[in-house]
Amino acid sequence: MTTTSEAETEQAGEAFAGDLAPGAVVLLYGDLGAGKTAFVRGMARGLGAAPDEVSSPTFTIIQEYTGRAATFYHVDLYRLAPAEIEDLGLDDLIESGGIVAIEWADRWPGRPAGAREVRIEKTGDAERRITGLLDS
Repeated sequence: MTTTSEAETEQAGEAFAGDLAPGAVVLLYGDLGAGKTAFVRGMARGLGAAPDEVSSPTFTIIQEYTGRAATFYHVDLYRLAPAEIEDLGLDDLIESGGIVAIEWADRWPGRPAGAREVRIEKTGDAERRITGLLDS
């Protein structure tokens, strides 16, 4: 899918979230400024959480939002070293039954089987190519 604005990237996230069930893990890949947080903001809307509360959790690491059917966790691994990621307890978070979206997932060697992988690539000033939206 190609989006041409931040709003379209959010809409893609919202549509994508409609297929997620409690326990789902979404691994997000993309460079700085690719639109990962915009996509997650859309996911929040699709899950019934307040999208206005979604911001990049770069310094808080994990943000938690109340959704319709499950708690939605937004994780950012950008500033963490591998040992810090191991100590974060991501496995416990995933087993909690919430829906977990992890930005900078390439930094986590313990990615779970069955996780959905979404890649967002900046292809122009406002244009993004998003892959991995279809369940494989």
